[in-house]
Amino acid sequence: MVLKSARQPLVACTLPDRTPGPGEILARVVACAVCRTDLHVVDGELREPRLPLIPGHEIVARVLSSGSGVEGFPRDMRIGIPWLGWACGICTQCRAGRENLCPEARFTGYQIDGGYADRVVADARFCFALPDAYDDLHVAPLLCAGLIGWRSLVKAGEGKRLGIYGFGAAAHIVTQVARWQGRDVYAFTRLGDEEAQRFALAMGAVWAGPSTSPPPEPLDAAILFAPVGLLVPLALKAVRPGGRVVCGGIHMSDIPSFPYDILWGEREILSVANLTRRDAEDFLRLAPQVPVRTEVERFDLADANTALDALRTGKLRGAAVLVPPPR
Repeated sequence: MVLKSARQPLVACTLPDRTPGPGEILARVVACAVCRTDLHVVDGELREPRLPLIPGHEIVARVLSSGSGVEGFPRDMRIGIPWLGWACGICTQCRAGRENLCPEARFTGYQIDGGYADRVVADARFCFALPDAYDDLHVAPLLCAGLIGWRSLVKAGEGKRLGIYGFGAAAHIVTQVARWQGRDVYAFTRLGDEEAQRFALAMGAVWAGPSTSPPPEPLDAAILFAPVGLLVPLALKAVRPGGRVVCGGIHMSDIPSFPYDILWGEREILSVANLTRRDAEDFLRLAPQVPVRTEVERFDLADANTALDALRTGKLRGAAVLVPPPR
């Protein structure tokens, strides 16, 4: 399923198979979760995609063949292929362990063709073994919703009372990890979205309500997964002095001006950008211990536009996962 132009539906195409180059893996896609970042790319909010483009970066695949120099990835091994698809390894950021901020980084389903297909080629250095505890459908959302959620949770610090704004794929995973860590989770949803509030409570939240409502007690930290800049001042008001507001999305609408007194008191605002291989290693090791349980809705690959629209309109419970036909 190919994006030929922003703000246009994906188009079904038959493309020639690729041969993996040095350091690359050719793999058969068995599942690919649908991420809000995919939606930002398709809707033209992320403006530097390589077009035409195959989206998708929460890829579960089976190794078909490898290029020269690849070791440790035998045929039919199940691998995960995430958003970060390449980094230079030599810049200041990479050398400091911040490859997520590499200025030359390339991303799967953005500058590199992704997983809305039945075949994918990926840099072996950025592929990972997946925990056996999960089947193909249920492990797919861990590869971005889980990884970005985990990085956001680490950035939020160790406070006990955690607010989460926007309760979708990432939030339902992070909530389980936070509860396992002994935190209390307060879930904020769209006004009137009682189904999302029930979902949050089912996942372990101690309170759920609309994002415009204050929590019943001050929060130690808040994570924003909803791409709505208006929520930043609301979250600042909700956290205690010394609290932290983490913006977990890759895109957000403009943040409105707000009075300094809701930032004063050593409150902080910070963003989370992309992920590192260390994030993947840490979280994929942790998830089965919790154990994280993912809620998924299966879609055929040909129905990718339907899945994207369901995400766009807030009609998903958990994550959509695309499954290509057998070949």
